[in-house]
Amino acid sequence: MGVVTKRSSMTFFTDSSCHYCHRVRIVLEEKGVSADMVQSDSANPPSEVGEINPYSSLPTLVDRDLVLYESKVIMEYLDERFPHPPLLPVYPVARAESRLFIYRIERDWSTLVDSILNSRSENVVKKAIKELREGVLAISPIFSETPYFMSEEFTLVDCCLAPILWRLPSLGIDIKPTKQSKPLFVYMDKVFSRESFVEALSEQEREMRR
Repeated sequence: MGVVTKRSSMTFFTDSSCHYCHRVRIVLEEKGVSADMVQSDSANPPSEVGEINPYSSLPTLVDRDLVLYESKVIMEYLDERFPHPPLLPVYPVARAESRLFIYRIERDWSTLVDSILNSRSENVVKKAIKELREGVLAISPIFSETPYFMSEEFTLVDCCLAPILWRLPSLGIDIKPTKQSKPLFVYMDKVFSRESFVEALSEQEREMRR
């Protein structure tokens, strides 16, 4: 473990195109937390990241002597350190359910996004695109029940889901407005217009939907 360089403010090492980094930036904006943003490349992170993070990975958050380097850990830390507005439910059962939703997004969707972006196999990419498109359409009806993902309030689950939905066009996934997809489009419009989401977008991410 490297020695942490003490900083006077919170520092966030982020990749402007990484959906894992994007989710943390949304949380920072939701909380109104000011952090020094160090734009980095996940494939070639700064040497400082390698010194303080054993995996030399992004995102990496430095808060005084504390170094965190896994997006879910970072998000929950920020939610606990800056409790208003809360981004996880208060009650243990609901909190556990939210964590399980995030786990499923990671297992079912984030891995597909990573395959589309990183795989050299055309067949693997085509299969991942198909599965992701079908998965997104399959959840559309739930947004007829609640304004956010299985919740009346915006939560960490939405922070994980929204960056993936934002990237769909750039991933080669075109979802047409239909009766089935209408609740999904309503949800996306609501989340994409949210101030925290807009402010969290990097210039590269803005280009994904221009």
